Amino acid sequence: MNDYGKRDKRISFMDTDKRNAEMIIRLKHDGITKTQFFRAILTGYLERDQDMVEFINHYKEEAGVQSSVKRAGVNKVENEGNKNKTKFGLNDGDIKNIFDLLEKEHPEL
Repeated sequence: MNDYGKRDKRISFMDTDKRNAEMIIRLKHDGITKTQFFRAILTGYLERDQDMVEFINHYKEEAGVQSSVKRAGVNKVENEGNKNKTKFGLNDGDIKNIFDLLEKEHPEL
């Protein structure tokens, strides 16, 4: 458990050869690698970058991936979480430290 978060994992998916070629051309134009691109996208998604959140919400709406009721519920929970962070003056570093302290105090969790 001590190396959790440090081990490499491969993330992959399939797409068409045409879209792959278009992506490679676009990435070369932008001067970034596939790895840099996907890590940047993943970081934005995990850190709840506002542009990424809006993009994903738009995607879910357009693709019909999630009902409007479910999307509203997810947005409500996320907004409440942000309000609590602000209310208690917590930033991401503080939250990580809290979990580190809990892990030290209760390693069985």
